[in-house]
Amino acid sequence: MAEIKDPTVSGGVHRTERVLVSMIAAVVGLSVVAFLARIVGTLVGVSDYTAGVWPAVTVLPLVGFPVAILLIIAFVVATVVRRGRDTRGTTR
Repeated sequence: MAEIKDPTVSGGVHRTERVLVSMIAAVVGLSVVAFLARIVGTLVGVSDYTAGVWPAVTVLPLVGFPVAILLIIAFVVATVVRRGRDTRGTTR
């Protein structure tokens, strides 16, 4: 017979943690793609990085990676708080 699980019981990753992990992956992925686009642009001979989309491509990794680090810190804090609450047996 199938086991019925109580949604209030710990045992998995909570919504906040899933959202933070998704945000971290998106920000890091987009920053890496922008970084690689800048490298490829240099290799193919782009000389004017002040026009079109290039200013955004140039600045995105400079902003994205620090934001990702802050999100990682927020993820760690949220995980520690959740585990502490689970250990004490309290909810929200």
